[in-house]
Amino acid sequence: MATALDINPVTPLIGAEISGLDLSKPLSSNVLGAVKQALRDHLVLFFRDQDLSADEQKDFGRQFGELHIHPARDRNGLEGHPEILYLNAGPDTSRVNGDEWHSDVTCDAEPPMGSILRLFEVPSNGGDTLFASMYAAYDALSEPMKGFLSGLSAVHDGGPNYIDRAKRAGIYKPDKVFPANVHPVIRTHPETGRKSIFVNKIFTQQIVDIPKDESRAILDFLFQHVAKPNFQCRFKWAANSIAFWDNRCALHHAMWDYYPEVRRGYRVTIKGDAPF
Repeated sequence: MATALDINPVTPLIGAEISGLDLSKPLSSNVLGAVKQALRDHLVLFFRDQDLSADEQKDFGRQFGELHIHPARDRNGLEGHPEILYLNAGPDTSRVNGDEWHSDVTCDAEPPMGSILRLFEVPSNGGDTLFASMYAAYDALSEPMKGFLSGLSAVHDGGPNYIDRAKRAGIYKPDKVFPANVHPVIRTHPETGRKSIFVNKIFTQQIVDIPKDESRAILDFLFQHVAKPNFQCRFKWAANSIAFWDNRCALHHAMWDYYPEVRRGYRVTIKGDAPF
């Protein structure tokens, strides 16, 4: 039997805030099922006042699947917790994580299903995260464009992004190899069956089997299209807030408008499967 949650949608297309849950404790099967359904319905969920330890945050994530290990964890990992990505931006930061529209680690052969970010230190103003529905972005395309894109695949390469960040951090290793894989431009969600656009500015490098100039034109169009405001919601963080998003159908963009103030938190990521 389903359990009713206190859900407050942020927009009609994406985002909902859930209150009344303590995520430091295991969820009952009914509540867990309701949270999963809310994620399917709203693509990104927000929770307030969640003072979780690193282990409690990992335990919460494991209720949704096996945890993912980030390919660049040597740059911003947390000692003793290989499943946690430590996000720390402050006065010495030259480039923040998530500074373009993207879905997490799409360069993997099986990109993550979901990500759970908890911020425990936030700036006095700014530092919001924007989220965009790739269902809505796909639905807004013309039928001829949907048909054209449905037959295309694209290369997602982690190298350009992660190498740039490593060089800025002074930890670049020339022999370090980052994943690169080919995924469909339009993917089908394995649970909802809905179609969404699956390209992003950080990882998607080129459309397969077409000339570079044509590929660039298609990707430039899609990067502009997916960033339209009518597909979006915006989350204003407070200390100990959590955002839990579905990487299979949502993009996100972290605003870096708070320099030189500090924004810090931990992210756990849940393994996914190969896009189809």
